[in-house]
Amino acid sequence: MQLLGIDIGGSGIKGAIVDIRKGEFVGERHRIPTPQPAKPQPVAEVVAEIVNHFDYSGPIGVTFPAIIHNGVAHSAANVDDEFIGTDISRLIQRETGLPTITLNDADAAGIAEMHFGAGQNQLGTVIILTLGTGIGSAMFRKGVLFPNSELGHIYLSNGMEAEHYAAERIRSEEELSWKKWGKRLNELFQHVEFIFSPDLIIVGGGVSKKYEKYFPYIEVKAQLLPAELRNDAGIIGAALAAEDLA
Repeated sequence: MQLLGIDIGGSGIKGAIVDIRKGEFVGERHRIPTPQPAKPQPVAEVVAEIVNHFDYSGPIGVTFPAIIHNGVAHSAANVDDEFIGTDISRLIQRETGLPTITLNDADAAGIAEMHFGAGQNQLGTVIILTLGTGIGSAMFRKGVLFPNSELGHIYLSNGMEAEHYAAERIRSEEELSWKKWGKRLNELFQHVEFIFSPDLIIVGGGVSKKYEKYFPYIEVKAQLLPAELRNDAGIIGAALAAEDLA
């Protein structure tokens, strides 16, 4: 089965047709810059452009950088606050005429990683942390998602919010060495491990491909693995979620 997954971000809106049995793109992904300001109607219109680009007709899975309950955004990260309280699924369905399901972007990436990446066949407690502009998270127990975990917003013993202390963006802005950044990640990972006792922690985001530079400074009892799907995970997870509408 081939379904359309769309990943809405603060700088770009990306989509691809996904073979959800293989977890692979069918052809190239298509990207359009996110409208600025990133308000609901202009964003929905860009989603419709992507649908038209693929000449697609069928269910759509959409990821969004927010807490999502039944398609409604209850926060807004790197997009306009006007999204808060917006039923994104209904908005996009009205704009495209196609059934739509919306989920948190990190949850979507986690779903893909559990199906086709480093989390395959893992039935214990799995936590996926995506490192980028912020820190996203997805939590699974026996393969079942606990949605909207938002672990990037927990506070550490130094009083700082995790993503303001240890996101990949912070490493870049503060020009931290891999060792210094790895030690910051270690504080976060050990805190998460103390609270949730995961069997496996998966590190996602584009920086996961450089895991050998900072993994040596992370000391946890859980198994620690880099994500395998990286920046494709959100789109693949969105398409997997759309299967529920098929």
